[in-house]
Amino acid sequence: MEISVPVGAETPRTAAAHHPTSFRYRERRESRDIRRIRESFMTLFRTDLFPADDIAEAFRADLYRGDPTAERFVAEVFDGETGAKRGRKQLETALRDGVDAVPDAHDAMRELFREFETVPDWVRPELVEQGAAIWRRWGTMLFAMAGAETLEMYTEAAVATPLSLAGGYAGDNALRRFLETTRFWIDVSEPGAILTPGSAGRATALKVRIMHVSVRKRVAQHREWDPQRWGLPISQSYMLLTLLAGSITPALGLWPLGHFTTPGEMRALLHFQRYMGHLLGVRVDWYPETIGDALRILAMVMISRADDAGEQGRELIESYPAAFAPRPDQRGLRRLRQAYNYRLHSAYTALYMSPITRRRYDLPSAFPWILWPLARTPFVAVAEIARRTVPGLDRLHERVTRAHRENWYRSQMRGRGAQFDATGALRR
Repeated sequence: MEISVPVGAETPRTAAAHHPTSFRYRERRESRDIRRIRESFMTLFRTDLFPADDIAEAFRADLYRGDPTAERFVAEVFDGETGAKRGRKQLETALRDGVDAVPDAHDAMRELFREFETVPDWVRPELVEQGAAIWRRWGTMLFAMAGAETLEMYTEAAVATPLSLAGGYAGDNALRRFLETTRFWIDVSEPGAILTPGSAGRATALKVRIMHVSVRKRVAQHREWDPQRWGLPISQSYMLLTLLAGSITPALGLWPLGHFTTPGEMRALLHFQRYMGHLLGVRVDWYPETIGDALRILAMVMISRADDAGEQGRELIESYPAAFAPRPDQRGLRRLRQAYNYRLHSAYTALYMSPITRRRYDLPSAFPWILWPLARTPFVAVAEIARRTVPGLDRLHERVTRAHRENWYRSQMRGRGAQFDATGALRR
């Protein structure tokens, strides 16, 4: 029986009775090896390795869910009588001055901004700002960590197919799209930005949300997309995983390199990402609020992987470090700086990819460059301890890391601006 899920629609009854065949959690959880691991984990830690069944079911169901509010806006404004060009101008005006500054704003635009501008009751501004401050503190280390850890999920066709079809993270486009993503990370984590109406951070978040709609719609209609296997492109579940990839995983992954993130700070990161998810159109009603709950969801996803991305995944994975290689037009100090970035990002793939996964792909050698982040760990740790104990040093440290990430971004972009536009034709 074929499952047909309209883009942006709530899960139909047919989909609710099934789950994407590539999401193999139920079968994998009951395998002998996983049952043994689960039993040992419960014996040692007195808690389950995996989430409760209702959370697992919510994750499965949300593999079929998109973002109806933003999808209605794109369908009725960008693809409607208003048109993409005029609709984009209206969007820029509404982001800068509020939707009331657009006198002929479509009802779909007003609905989108009503949802976007409403701060949910659960939001605690001090935790949101604390989470953003942690991102600022990590500086460009966040970029390296996030880029490398994402490669592990490019082995999944549900993730790789939309990216491959859109072409943004493949081949020569990989660096440009990655840099657009870093612009998003910078904008949303500037002091007070994510909660301040009219800020660049909030504008970037909504543009990314609308870009997701464009990609989701076109990929869902493409002959290569199989909803019975994968659900919906850029589904609610995978967007939620992206939020966890910006909170718990870098907090734990950067700890061995000297960035000592406390449990309280990790909870602030979860809260920061939860509010960011609200801005991006992610349903956060079952979003994890504790470190343990977040890790249980990640454990569920890791054992459920289908490893079915094939050549699409290979192209994406191998394009990432190659994107940082020195370009033919670069000379002198600029070329040396780019060579350093290339080797460093290659080293991070070795740090944050599974060795089993990494061996399957043609990736640059990490040795001896992997020794550099390891060698500077004691200095990062000393700076981290000093920042926490010496009055005034925290503010100085933040100014330095903010300036460094901005300089790094501008050096890589070479005067270009981030567009957050995915309205062009698919590659195939």
